[in-house]
Amino acid sequence: MSEARTPVRSTGKGAARQTVAISFAGFNRPWAAWIGDRLERRGLRVVYLRWDAPPDQSLTGLLRDLTLAGGRTLILVSEWYFQLGPRTHEEWNEALREVVGPDPDRFAAVSVTNTTVPSATAVLAPVDLTNMGAEEAERRLLDRLDVPLDTRAPGEVTRPAPRFPASMPDVWGGVPRRNTRFTGREPLLNDAYHLLQNSEPGAGVLTLHGMSGVGKTQLAVEYAYRFGSEYDVVWWVGSEKRVSYRRLLAELAPQLGLSTGPEYGERLRAVRDSLRRGEPYSRWLLILDGADEPEQIWDLVPTGPGHVIITSRNPEWSEHNSKLLEVPVYARDESVAFIRRRAPRLTEADADQLAEALEDLPLLLDQTAGWLNDSDLSVEEYIGLLEGGIDQDVVKVSADFPLAFQTAWSILLNKLRETVPESVDLLRLCTFFAPGFIPVRLLKEMSHDDLPEQLAGLLDDPLLWNKAVNQLRQYSVVRLESHEGALDETAATGESVYLHRMVHQIVHKDMPESDRGEFIDVVRRALAEADPGRPTDTRNWDAYAEIVPHLKYADVLQSKDRKVQTLVLNCLRYMWFAGEYTSGVNLGARALRTWRRLLGESHPRVWEVTYHYANLLRSAGRFQETEALERAAVEHLREEKGESDLDHLRMAGGLAADLRELGRYDEALEMSQWLYAAYRELLGDQDSRTLNALNNIGYTVRLMGRYEEARGIDQRTLEARRLLLKGRHPWTLFSEVSYATDLRLLGRYAEAESAQAKNVREYRMVMGRDNQDTLRAEHNLAMCQLRGGDRASAGTLLARVLEGYERKLGDTHVLTLAAAVSQSCFAREHGDIDQAREASESVIARYGLLLPESHPFVIGARANHALILRSVGEREHAYAVAEEALAGLTAALGESHPHTLGCAINASALRNLVGDAEAAADLSRATIARAAETLGRTHPLTLSARIAHAADLRALRDRQQAEKVEQEALSDLAATLGPQHTHTISARSRNRPYWDFEPQAS
Repeated sequence: MSEARTPVRSTGKGAARQTVAISFAGFNRPWAAWIGDRLERRGLRVVYLRWDAPPDQSLTGLLRDLTLAGGRTLILVSEWYFQLGPRTHEEWNEALREVVGPDPDRFAAVSVTNTTVPSATAVLAPVDLTNMGAEEAERRLLDRLDVPLDTRAPGEVTRPAPRFPASMPDVWGGVPRRNTRFTGREPLLNDAYHLLQNSEPGAGVLTLHGMSGVGKTQLAVEYAYRFGSEYDVVWWVGSEKRVSYRRLLAELAPQLGLSTGPEYGERLRAVRDSLRRGEPYSRWLLILDGADEPEQIWDLVPTGPGHVIITSRNPEWSEHNSKLLEVPVYARDESVAFIRRRAPRLTEADADQLAEALEDLPLLLDQTAGWLNDSDLSVEEYIGLLEGGIDQDVVKVSADFPLAFQTAWSILLNKLRETVPESVDLLRLCTFFAPGFIPVRLLKEMSHDDLPEQLAGLLDDPLLWNKAVNQLRQYSVVRLESHEGALDETAATGESVYLHRMVHQIVHKDMPESDRGEFIDVVRRALAEADPGRPTDTRNWDAYAEIVPHLKYADVLQSKDRKVQTLVLNCLRYMWFAGEYTSGVNLGARALRTWRRLLGESHPRVWEVTYHYANLLRSAGRFQETEALERAAVEHLREEKGESDLDHLRMAGGLAADLRELGRYDEALEMSQWLYAAYRELLGDQDSRTLNALNNIGYTVRLMGRYEEARGIDQRTLEARRLLLKGRHPWTLFSEVSYATDLRLLGRYAEAESAQAKNVREYRMVMGRDNQDTLRAEHNLAMCQLRGGDRASAGTLLARVLEGYERKLGDTHVLTLAAAVSQSCFAREHGDIDQAREASESVIARYGLLLPESHPFVIGARANHALILRSVGEREHAYAVAEEALAGLTAALGESHPHTLGCAINASALRNLVGDAEAAADLSRATIARAAETLGRTHPLTLSARIAHAADLRALRDRQQAEKVEQEALSDLAATLGPQHTHTISARSRNRPYWDFEPQAS
C-alpha cells in the first residue's frame, strides 16, 4: 500500500522543506504536538490546524480548506474529531467520499481512538497509534508518511520534546477525571495557554474567574489534560481554605523527592522552595481550585519557572500578581452541542430552547439535561414548569444566579424527594459542612443515640445510606470519585462527597426552618465526636485540618454544648501549634465575640477562648493588641475572682509574655516573680505550672542581661523538671537549652557546647530534626561552636537552622529573625559581605513590621548593621548608626546591660576610625569598668573591651599604658579561653574585637 502513496520527503540543506498540515480536534492537542515534534525533528515543516466544524458551514468546504496549507494533510482520527458540530456519521461519510475519495494522496491519517468512527474514514487509510509505546507509534507514523526512519533535520533541535501522549507526567496528582463531554471553550484554552507561555519566569499565574457553575474547574481540568504533556509535574490543590490548601500542597513533597519531616507545614515550605528553584522539575503546573478568598492563600502561591492556574469567583486575584481570564457562560452553539451529548434524545431545536431557558450556564445544563434524558418530560413541559415558578419560596442566593437556576433546582429536589427522600436529608446535612469535599463518614461514625427520627433511618441503615448517596451521584448533585487515584472502597462506602458551592448555597436556603435546628445539631455532634482531643500531638493534626474548615458552616460558635465548645478550643490550640496563625486569629476573634454575647462576659469559656486567642495574636506578631486584650482580662479576672484564681494567674502569665515581647522587661519580671510566688503558694514547688513560672523568670532575667542569675534559676528549673517530668519530656529538653544558653553567655563555651550537643541529640530523637524546638537547640549549638572557635561547623549548622525556621515558621517569626541575625553576622566575618548586607537590611525591615522602634531587638539589629557599613568602607555612616544604637540601647536597657556594653565596644572602634581617638578611649575605659562590674573582669566581653581600650590608647600614642593593658588582657584571655583560642590569637595579632548583637528570642 505504501507504493500507492505520495511520500513526504525530508529535504537536505538548501532545498524547500516539505509541509505536513496536521488537522486535529482540540481535545487531541497532545497528540498533535507530539506528532508535529517528531516530524519537525526530521526536517519537515508542520502546520497545525485545530479542527472546528460550525454547524452553519459546509462540511465539504471545511475539508477542502485543509488543503490550502500546501503539502499533505494528516488527520488525527478520533471520536472528538467527528463529534464537533455536531454532525451525523452520514454527513461525514458523504463529505469524505466527495473530498478525499478523488485525491486520497493529499490526505493521510492516524487513529488515536478505539471507538466507532464514520465508515468512510477508511478512505484516509488511518494507522492505529493506540495501545503501544512511543517508539512503535513513531515508526508507524513515519511509515504512513513514507518518511525514512534515519532522516534527521539539518540543525540540532534543542527544545524539550513533548511527552508521548499515552504517558503521564512524572508527577501527576489530584487532577479530576477528564470530562468526556467537555465542549467548546477553544478560544479560552488557547488564551490561557498563550498567557502562561508568554509570561515572564516567576509571573506565570493565571486566574480563571467567573460565576459559580460556569465551568471554571472543568476548564482547568481540560487544560491539565490537553497541555499536560508539556509539563513534568501537574498537581491539583483544592484551595477553598488555607488549612486544606497547605495540607494538599504539602503532599507534593514526597512526589518531588524532597526530604522533610512529618509535619505538613515543613513539607509545604520545602515544596514552595523546590518549585521556586525549579529543582528537581522546572516544567510544573499547579492548579489551585476554588480559591474564592485570595487573602486566605495569596502569600502561599508558589513562584518559579512553572505555571499556576487558579479557579475563583473572585476577580481580586488581579491585585495579587495574577493575570485574569474571565470564563463566561457557554456560547449558544457550545450549549447546544453540550446538551446533545448529555441528552442524545433531544433535537437541536430542543437543545437551543433549553439553553435559552437556562441561560447557557454549564453546570445547570449538565444536571438538567441529564435529568431530562432519563425522563419522558418534554423540553416544552420542563420550561413550562420553570415559567410556572415551582417552589417559588426558594430564596434568591445572590444576584449572580439567575432565578431560573433556583427554580430548576427546586424541580430536581422535588424529583429526589419523590424517589429517595433520604437523599434530600443527606444533602441538607451536607450544607452544614463546608462546600467542596465533605467527610460524610463522620456522620456514619458518630454515636447514633438520640438522633432525630427523621435522620435515624438514614444514618442507621447502611443500605438506605448507600441508596441516598447513589441517588445524589446519579443526578450530578455530588461527586464521589472526584480525583484520580481515589480508593474504590472509599467511593463505594461514601467516605466523602464533593458538593459544589452553588448547589450547597441553594439547598441550604431551600431548607425548611423546622429542620435547621435538628440538622445542624447532628453535624455539630459529628464534628465534636471526631475531635481527637490532643491538639498538641502532631499525629492528630491531619484530623484537625479536616475538621477546621467545617466549623463556620456548622455555626459551632452558637452551640452551648460543652463538647462542641471544647472542639473549638482544641482547634484554636491546634492552629497555634501548627502555625495557622491568620486563620486561628480569625476564628478566635469570632469565638470571643460570639461567646461573650451567648454566654456572658464572665463565663469560664470566655476566659479560655481569650487565652487561646491571645496566644495566636502574639504568635502572629500583634503584640500590642495582645497586651491590651490580656491586660483587660487580667484586671477583670482579678476583680471578679481574686488574685489567686487560676484563670487569673494563667492570663497574667500571658500578659507577662506580652510585656517580654514588647521589650518591657522590668514589668515582665515583676509580674513573673509575683506569679511564681502565687503558684508556689497554691500548688507547691513541684507543680508544672509553678515550674513554668520559674522558667519565665529565668528567661526574663536573661533578657535583662543578668546571666549568672538566669543560670541559677534555669538550673533549678531543669533539675526540678527532670524529677517531675523525666529527662526526655519536651519541657525538660527546653530547660536544658536555656541552661546551656546561660553558660555560653557567661563565656563558659566548652561546658555550654558539651551540654548543648547532648541536648540536640535528645531533641532529634524525641521531637524530630525539623521541630521548631529542635531548631532552637541547634541554633544555640551553632553559637557555642562559633564562640568556641569551630567556625566551619557553626556556619553549616546556622544555615540549616535558618532554612528550617523559614520553612516551618515563615520569614517574620521572631525565632526566624534571631537565626537570620546570626547568619548575617557570620556572613559579615566569614562569608560574602554583600550577602551579609542584604540579609541585615532585610532583618531590620522585618523587625520593623513586628516591634516598635525602641525595642532592643530593633536597635541591636541596627548596631550589627553598623559593622557591615564599616566593612564596606562607609565609615561616617557606620559611625552615625553605631552612636544612635548605643544611645538607644542605653535608654532601653541601661548603660550596664551586656548589649549596651557590646555596642559600646563597637562605637569606640568607630570613633577611633573617624579620628576621635580621645572619645574612643573614654568610651572603652568606661565600658571596661561597667563590664567588669556586671560580668566580671575575665568575661569574654570584658576582655574584648580591654583589648579595644589598648588599641584606643595606642591611637593616643600612650604606648606604655597600651602595652600594659594589652598584656594583662592577653594573659587573662589565654587563661580563660586558652592560648590557641581564635579570640586569643586574634587579639595577639592586634585585630580589634567587635561585638555581635544576639536577640534572645526564647
